[in-house]
Amino acid sequence: MLPEGILAHGNISVAYAASSKKRALEQAARLLAAGTAEPSAEQIFEHLLERERLGSTGLAGGVALPHARMAEIENSRGAFMRLAEPIEFDALDGQPVDLVFALLVPEKATEQHLQLLAGLAEMFNNVALCERLRNADAGEAMLILSGKSSTHAA
Repeated sequence: MLPEGILAHGNISVAYAASSKKRALEQAARLLAAGTAEPSAEQIFEHLLERERLGSTGLAGGVALPHARMAEIENSRGAFMRLAEPIEFDALDGQPVDLVFALLVPEKATEQHLQLLAGLAEMFNNVALCERLRNADAGEAMLILSGKSSTHAA
């Protein structure tokens, strides 16, 4: 599951109504900026958008992993969104996306960045986990992503 400290409860949004990839990235930037003074959501959005211009971060199975490196941060942080309706994200499989995990890492953390992305891709490749996230509220999504939730619903 996720490394300790990557995701905070305030960085999760479920049933967010995004009308486009750009709107989803804007919301991801707001979530990544939540509870911090710097960098601003606008700065984060620009970095996410810049990375997206290099190639889509949409994977397969309705999942996207937008990510960026920024000099302004010291610790990696993530944000999770479950979209109210799937949106076009130029995903590898051509399917729309409804699960978005955005990642921000320090600029010099190249190896950590690659390891986090690989771990996230592996985690979101788990169809059962994705289905659980599609039916979870924010609190349950936090538990699922942190590996603290049992496989059975309470």
